[in-house]
Amino acid sequence: MKYFPESALVQLEFDKVKVLLGEHCKTELGKQMAEELRLHTHIDYVKSALQQAHEYKQLVLLQQHFPNDYVLNLRQELRLLDIQGAVLSGEQFMQLRKLAESMHSIVRFFDADRKVTYAGLYEVIAGTHYEKKIVALIDAVLDEVGQVRDNATPELAKIRMSLFRKRTELRRVFDRILSKLQKQGYLADIEESFLNGRRVVAIFAEHKRMVKGILHGESDTRRTSFLEPEETIQLNNEVFSLERDEQREVYKILRTLTADLAKHHTLLQGYHDILGIFDFIRAKARLALDINGNYPMLVPHSQVHLVEAYHPLLLLYNQKQGKPTIPVSLTLNKDNHILVISGPNAGGKTVTLKTVGLIQLMLQAGLLVPVHPTSQLGIFRNLMIHIGDTQSLEFELSTYSSHLKNMKYFMENANGKTLFFIDELGSGSDPNLGGAFAEVIMEELARKHAFGIVTTHYLNLKIMAGKVKGIVNAAMGFDEENLQPMYKLLVGKPGSSYTFSIAQRIGLDPALIARARKLVDEGHFRLDKLLNKAEQDLQKVESRERELQKLLKENERLKKEYETLSDKERTQQQYTILKLQNKIREEEIQYLKEMERKLKQIVIEWKRTDDKQKVIKQAEALLFRKKEKAHNDKLQKKVQDKFEELKGEVKVGDRVKIRTNNQVGKVNELRGKTAVVQIGNIPIQVKISDLVLVQERVKAE
Repeated sequence: MKYFPESALVQLEFDKVKVLLGEHCKTELGKQMAEELRLHTHIDYVKSALQQAHEYKQLVLLQQHFPNDYVLNLRQELRLLDIQGAVLSGEQFMQLRKLAESMHSIVRFFDADRKVTYAGLYEVIAGTHYEKKIVALIDAVLDEVGQVRDNATPELAKIRMSLFRKRTELRRVFDRILSKLQKQGYLADIEESFLNGRRVVAIFAEHKRMVKGILHGESDTRRTSFLEPEETIQLNNEVFSLERDEQREVYKILRTLTADLAKHHTLLQGYHDILGIFDFIRAKARLALDINGNYPMLVPHSQVHLVEAYHPLLLLYNQKQGKPTIPVSLTLNKDNHILVISGPNAGGKTVTLKTVGLIQLMLQAGLLVPVHPTSQLGIFRNLMIHIGDTQSLEFELSTYSSHLKNMKYFMENANGKTLFFIDELGSGSDPNLGGAFAEVIMEELARKHAFGIVTTHYLNLKIMAGKVKGIVNAAMGFDEENLQPMYKLLVGKPGSSYTFSIAQRIGLDPALIARARKLVDEGHFRLDKLLNKAEQDLQKVESRERELQKLLKENERLKKEYETLSDKERTQQQYTILKLQNKIREEEIQYLKEMERKLKQIVIEWKRTDDKQKVIKQAEALLFRKKEKAHNDKLQKKVQDKFEELKGEVKVGDRVKIRTNNQVGKVNELRGKTAVVQIGNIPIQVKISDLVLVQERVKAE
């Protein structure tokens, strides 16, 4: 990605993001990759880098362990491994073993499912493989602490066995000499020590001539002499010689092992690079968690559609201060590709501009960005920026001259793949002349289909949005009642500079403010005032809209609750009906089973008895009760269709139903617990507890 000027990345504070990323890296390669972080214009590379960071972030959020625990910086070891005749130490070999084991753990991590789930991370190791021979070569020669094994070669085994025997013999002889000197009172407090690789005894200086042997040195106070007894000189010589043989054999073994592992140098170098790359990806995921970075949607064409975007550095700063950060949402597309932001100073115009610029840089560097995942961002090939005072002493350029020089570069090099940012376009010159030039610059950039954001106080640039295709207005919100900036971007309308409101806020003399108003062109003042009023009205409308949305959400919630309760009640009714139907079916089945049992009993009786007439009567009685029950059920349904039951006490003159036979009549007389009920022309006496008040159902019209 090309950018202008050379300080563009510093002005957008991309260097600070790289520092934060580097702080999360553990390996030298990871830190180097963070320091040398580049901006890419190939969408496939950007997609791959974002996918990898996103997948590692998901691993962290799901608390799944990724096996890149070891921090291995083995550049020196790998460099030595590639030099013919070089010899690595046992400790260095153990570090290379850890490297191979780490690679083995990573390869095992990507089983069949994870190869698909974390395809981006798997892509890092797709071109390599784990070579188990590397660990086998090291384990055949070195033990778990990096010492050469006794059985590494037959020669070493023979040397170490001889050395063990000689040391044992030397220890026995030396212990005997110490015991003898101890009895003679010649030994100093130290008793024994090693000098120049030789085992010596410590004796008082005044007795040194009393003991035969070689004097190797004296203490600083010269009160103690270190002497090698004559009896151990030959044994010491033999031990020393065997130790030299051991060193030579160990060196030979390590040289051979180094040569064997050198054959796998390229593979080990690849392992080392892979661990560094995973460390770098891990750092990107950690940074994303710090700044709430997400993976937005990438589009193949030039576009900036930000939803709830935050400036990452401002977000981190406000989090430490316990302050909220206001997100920004805006869209730049082929129809509206230049955004003109106006509004009061210190209202957030420059911060908004820098937010968009830094997010685009982070995206094209493969970093997750602090936006809502539904945001859509394209890839730009050129980035141009003009922020702040660019006065040049070297070329004797004034602020405005430098400004025009940069604008010349913008207009000559801008195209449909360019993203530009201009802070205070046209400032530094006469307002009328500067505004005219600014208008020409905007028209040229719009003609070249460049994408960008411009901040300004010029009214003529605010008016351009309605005349020039591709230019749209935006304003930074301002609370005029409290005279406080809202740091909120309002797209679609120009904003007032609130010059007089801010002057009033800081306590300027009202008389001076009034005099200044008289000096301002009346049309200019009216337009600024109109913008001011429009913005405040819009804020009120938005406030009412938020209240309305809140009420609509509450209404929707209540509607869902009602539907849930209705569904629940409907389900309960269906359940009750089914339960009742099942109960009726169970009663019918039980009745039929009882009938079947009784009929079988009648058949048995028919076969056994000679009194056939008696059996016939039993069968008739059974079948008659069934018919009677069916008749009663039919009568009950007929009564229920014509009459409805009522609650209350039975009185003379009431219409009642007899529970036992479902007949309906009129109460003529009450006699204690009984009543006389007129059924047709026949009065009958019935218990009051067997009566139910009824009335005829009203027929629907």
